[in-house]
Amino acid sequence: MLKQVAIVGLGKMGKNMKLRLEEKGWRVLGFDKNPALEKLVKGLSRSRVVWLMVPAGKPLEEVIFGKRGLVKFLEKGDIIVDGGNSFFEDSIKKAVKLAKKGINFLDAGVSGGPEGARKGACLMIGGKKGVFEKLKPLFKDLAQKDGFQYLGKAGAGHFVKMVHNGIEYGMMQAIAEGFNLMKNSPFNLDLKKIAALYNEGSVIESRLIGWLEKAFEKHGQDLLQVSGKVGATGEGEWTVKTAKKLKIAVKIIEESVGFRVLSQKKPNYTGKILSALREQFGGHKAKK
Repeated sequence: MLKQVAIVGLGKMGKNMKLRLEEKGWRVLGFDKNPALEKLVKGLSRSRVVWLMVPAGKPLEEVIFGKRGLVKFLEKGDIIVDGGNSFFEDSIKKAVKLAKKGINFLDAGVSGGPEGARKGACLMIGGKKGVFEKLKPLFKDLAQKDGFQYLGKAGAGHFVKMVHNGIEYGMMQAIAEGFNLMKNSPFNLDLKKIAALYNEGSVIESRLIGWLEKAFEKHGQDLLQVSGKVGATGEGEWTVKTAKKLKIAVKIIEESVGFRVLSQKKPNYTGKILSALREQFGGHKAKK
């Protein structure tokens, strides 16, 4: 395939993906808000590939199906990749709707945050196997080594990413609760030093622990300027709702989602750790 792609949505993730691809020899057309989609499509040679890093819901629908959306200008055989955090059932519907117009659709869960987008992300991909195979060079250049997989039919990529985010909620909650316990212990512990120690061969060594060490370094272990109200972007709640639909128990994930809701009224130190972690890996606002 020609090493050319358009990226719609140049936020923290999309901008870094564009820079990474350009370094690897790709011609990248990038558009942020209110893109001139017709101009974008005409700027690509066939078969066209448009990668979307657009918020799920109405913004994404408008970009694809709006009055001046992509479907007005793309042709049979062109490919749309949704790299945002879309609900997997919505992705299945989009794939069916676009297939009627001869347009291919892949759903790609993207993990690793802005840093991963720049240095190599983890990609979870669903859709037609043949379309995935065609775009392998693109996925290989966007991902870290061995950091992408084809997971199945339309919706599979976003489903796996949704569950990934649910697991992330639970892991973060356990870390936050544990460090809150240590902060309130009688030992006057240095939490930054403990985070560093945990990341030297312990069973819970992880990127999350590493990010927590950086958060303590940036804000101090009291996290005085960090909000105890924890933000959420919806994927944890989707995981819980989907689990209930499938009659699968996800108690830890469900409780971690509930904690974030409760934190809006009752912020505390556990919430501060969660906010600080979200800032580290996702660039989310952490300060009060």
